Amino acid sequence: MSSRIEQLIDELEEYIESCKPKFMSNSEIIVNKDEIDELLRELRMRTPDEIRRYQKIINNKEAILNDARAKAKTLIEEATVHTNELISEHEIMQQAYAQANGIIATAARQAQEILDKATTEANELRTQASRYTEERLAEMESIVLSAIQTSSAHYESLLGSLGQYRDLIQSNIRALHPAEILEELPLDVHDSEEELGVL
Repeated sequence: MSSRIEQLIDELEEYIESCKPKFMSNSEIIVNKDEIDELLRELRMRTPDEIRRYQKIINNKEAILNDARAKAKTLIEEATVHTNELISEHEIMQQAYAQANGIIATAARQAQEILDKATTEANELRTQASRYTEERLAEMESIVLSAIQTSSAHYESLLGSLGQYRDLIQSNIRALHPAEILEELPLDVHDSEEELGVL
């Protein structure tokens, strides 16, 4: 079952795929700012929860090791009790020593195997959680970078359009004020004419 972050990333990708391309461009698209802002806002809210969840998995390593230590200690204690029971029987003392040593060795080996397995599992969990978190963050970084680049392109396009409107307005001003009355124009209009090479 995928996490909400994965679902949000899928939704962002689907939304970007569904956006119309910008006129005369193969790499730029037109996005709805409110929709992408909403998806990014929820992604930003969900990310800390996902990271905390995987951090908890990493922290469980200590619990796994503690459980393994407890099992190992129990095995050794049981072996020691059994050893003492065997030793207390005088007629089979030598046999008891041999059996006790064998039990203790077996218990120690099993305890070490439990610890080794628990350590391996804990390290694998930590590695998987770290890798998953890193992959999700990389995907989010790519999406945010794409949104920034798209916004920059739209901003530059807007500046270009405003520049064209400004040129048109100045052209209309020149048409309304022939050369013979330019001296009567306000200073800012007169300056604009000089900048454009009318005077």
